[in-house]
Order: sequence, then structure tokens, then C-alpha cells
Amino acid sequence: MSHDIYFSSSAKVWSAVEWVYGIEETGYDGWEISAEGNYRLDNKESFDSIVATLETTGLKATVHAPFSDLNLASLNYPIYKESIRQLCECIRHASELTDFVTVHPGYMSPEARLVPDKVWSLHKEALGEIGKFAEDYGVRVGLENMPAIPGFLCMCPDELFGMIDGIENVFATVDIGHANTTKELRSFLARIGEASHLHLHDNNGVHDDHAPLGRGNIDWDMVFSKLNGNYRGIYVVEGRSIDEAAVSLKFIRGYDL
Repeated sequence: MSHDIYFSSSAKVWSAVEWVYGIEETGYDGWEISAEGNYRLDNKESFDSIVATLETTGLKATVHAPFSDLNLASLNYPIYKESIRQLCECIRHASELTDFVTVHPGYMSPEARLVPDKVWSLHKEALGEIGKFAEDYGVRVGLENMPAIPGFLCMCPDELFGMIDGIENVFATVDIGHANTTKELRSFLARIGEASHLHLHDNNGVHDDHAPLGRGNIDWDMVFSKLNGNYRGIYVVEGRSIDEAAVSLKFIRGYDL
């Protein structure tokens, strides 16, 4: 298999770090660190624990930046600026672990929906600041498409790729499971060659379940046929447990990638 395969679990952010050893034991190449809870990189104890774990495994790393209570689309200026600050701080620490960090786009309040052009401009300005900051630390930033949750930006390809258009050092993280909930999966796959990072998980097209591959209604034959030869980055499987990680990895290895 030519692609490295990583595992990530946002369900484990309050768990002790020992679970990460199961990622390597299951056969994955790397760990995408969800930098929330016990894994916030701006907490020295947490950061040192992450470093020690990586040093005692053969796992490579990428980072998913925190998103709880942050909003790059906020019209509340202190919240907007603090969101940028926290993402930049995550990137600064992440640069010691990886050269790629995924961030979430913002979401629109009822008031923000009255001025969508202003929100769009503010959001692009925020990404420009984050992208420039990350470049100084040798890190690329991936903006991720969102699931079908009202108010979120970047649920469709035109919005995701439009948001990063012209922004230096900010690329696309395409989430297959999210795209399935918004009925935009085929549209995202049509542009998969433009993606720099990839998240894989399954669902039944309604909720963002983060189920193992093959346990939802995603047409994986179609997905992998589009990925093969068009996408050249790593695969990040997202799931809720090491048992589910094993199910997804076995599923992926059934394809000639």
C-alpha cells in the first residue's frame, strides 16, 4: 500500500494516553492528534506526554487543531481574535511534531447570517493570518469541510475551495464522512486531486457518526476508485475506539491502493 494510514479519535480526548499504543499495535502508520481535552498542545504536561508517546512508538503524527468554543466566523471581535490566537498557538506547538495541521472553519450566528459577505471576508482574513503564521513555523494548514450542521461554513466544495482560494499556505482537508451527510460526496470526489489531507469514516448520510468503514451507507468502491491515482496524501481514519480502528484498517486493506 503506497499511502500511509493514520488513526484519530476525538472520542478519546479525555482518556489516558496509553490508548495510543493500540494505534501502532493495530497496524497504523501514524496518529492524528485531536488537540482537545488531555491533548491540548499548549498544556506542557499534555504536550510532554504526547512527545514521550511518539518517541516510544514508530508512529508519525499530524494534528487536528482545537475547535471547542472557537469561531473564525464570529462577529464578536474578542472571540474572533481569540480563535485566531489559539489556532496559531496550537500550530506553534504542533510544529515540533508535524508539518500539517487541520483546522475547522467557523459557523454563523443568526446575526452573522444577515451580513454573509462581511463574514466571508473576515473568515478569509483569519485564514490568511493563520496561514502566514504557520508558514513561519514550516507547517501547512488544512481547512476541513463540515457535516450537515446548520450555520457551519464550508459544507460544499465551492465554499471550501473558495474559502482557501488565494490564501497562501492554506489547503483543503476533505472529510469523506462529512461530505456524505451533506449529500456532496460525489462533488468533493470530483475535486479530490485538489485535496492535501483526507479523513475517512462512515455514516448513514444523516448524522456524523464516525462509524467504522463499511458500517454505513457510503459507497466505498466508488470512493476508492476516485481516490486511486487522484489523491496522493495520507489517509486519516477517524473512529471511536481501537476496536473500530481495526475494523476500518482491515476494510481499507481490501482495496488496491
